[in-house]
Amino acid sequence: MRCSHCNKKEANTHIRRIINGHEEEMYLCDECARELGVMNDFDFEPFSFDGFFGNLLGAGSEAFNALVGVDRCTSCGSALNDIINSGRVGCADCYDRFEDKLAPSIQKIHGNVKHIGKNVTYTTTTDPSTENTEKTEIESLKEQLKNAVKEQRFEDAAVIRDKIKALGEEK
Repeated sequence: MRCSHCNKKEANTHIRRIINGHEEEMYLCDECARELGVMNDFDFEPFSFDGFFGNLLGAGSEAFNALVGVDRCTSCGSALNDIINSGRVGCADCYDRFEDKLAPSIQKIHGNVKHIGKNVTYTTTTDPSTENTEKTEIESLKEQLKNAVKEQRFEDAAVIRDKIKALGEEK
């Protein structure tokens, strides 16, 4: 079998990795294995407890992903191809990891990249950006109301309460 990196020499090093049931294999010649840091000049990996336990805990996965050529999430191990094929993101960190590739699709599907809530409903006359500013204004007023009551400024609290009611009735 030929080296999967240079495709010139005969491969004598086999690397196999399984993440979430997905298996990846690489076959490397001695020269490519040394060049990529997989093996040292003595043709074997020196044993290191730090490296052993680090690999068990997921450390070093960035180097392997670069070696294999698959960009994976460091938290859950999902690859971009897995996300595209399943239509599901593996974890919250995947959004950060693949932001440049996911953002255009999310924009097309949802009309916005920012998540604004599960139960938000819009009418044809309601502008979503106006509704968001109203919500943040109401939240700000509620915070002011709590502070006014806490500081025993009841007249101010009554005025703030009335503003909250007025904003709530406008919807």
